Amino acid sequence: MLPVRRALGHLAALLLVAAVATVPVATAHASEAPAATAAPSSGWNDYGCKPSAAHPRPVVLVHGTFGNSVDNWTALAPYLTSRGYCVFSLDYGQLPGVPLFNGLGPIGRSAEQLSAFVDKVLAATGAARADLVGHSQGGMMPRYYLRFLGGAARVNALVGIAPDNHGTTLDGLANLLPYFPGASGLLSAATPGLADQVAGSAFLTKLNAGGDTVPGVRYTVIATKYDEVVTPWRTQYLTGSDVRNVLLQDLCAVDPSEHVTIGLFDRIAFHEVANALDPAHATATTCASAFS
Repeated sequence: MLPVRRALGHLAALLLVAAVATVPVATAHASEAPAATAAPSSGWNDYGCKPSAAHPRPVVLVHGTFGNSVDNWTALAPYLTSRGYCVFSLDYGQLPGVPLFNGLGPIGRSAEQLSAFVDKVLAATGAARADLVGHSQGGMMPRYYLRFLGGAARVNALVGIAPDNHGTTLDGLANLLPYFPGASGLLSAATPGLADQVAGSAFLTKLNAGGDTVPGVRYTVIATKYDEVVTPWRTQYLTGSDVRNVLLQDLCAVDPSEHVTIGLFDRIAFHEVANALDPAHATATTCASAFS
């Protein structure tokens, strides 16, 4: 019963956010997005950082739905910077009058924001290509950038942590939306970024038509079998010639992380991210990686 209760809570939260997003906000015009959250300039988002020979590509962190450029990365960004990476994070998918909680706008438009941000990072660092690491929607949305916006020429690797690559049923509760009068329309109109992530959406149909990957990019998916948001969890996996799909519990059977904690705090997942960014120097990821 607990997963069902959690999923019901998530569905209620999605509908609540969509409803709130329809309320006019006096301080924001409907055509304006709120100001981006100011991410730290010390340690990460340091535009004076120059990639080293050991780590020649900057890493761009892409937050998930309801996330932002700071809160999603207070653990992973320092983990990577301490290992010598130039790390950057962006805000995307903002809605007018909804501060801090991003990733709610149309995902195609969010991918355009990612494209502009990657260009900014490459110009600042002098690198030819970047690596992307995203959590949840942030692991799926970049695939639109890679496929439709020319991102494959600018990106070496995409690492998705609990990405909703083929959408989510939210433990089957997304299938109940038609039984809530106006719910689907509310999601689509007020929070299109949520509607785009429902399994079978027009956005996901377009994204996945013709295959999951594009040539020239390495893909890694890190999933947890306890994911209660992206369900069924196996739909996170990608199919392609340069794909590595990883289940967290295959690396450490006792790891209890679910959808949120795998991206925010799980150092076992972080170790696997580091391996994906530098496969030539990868080391075994085990339960002991939680202390490394």
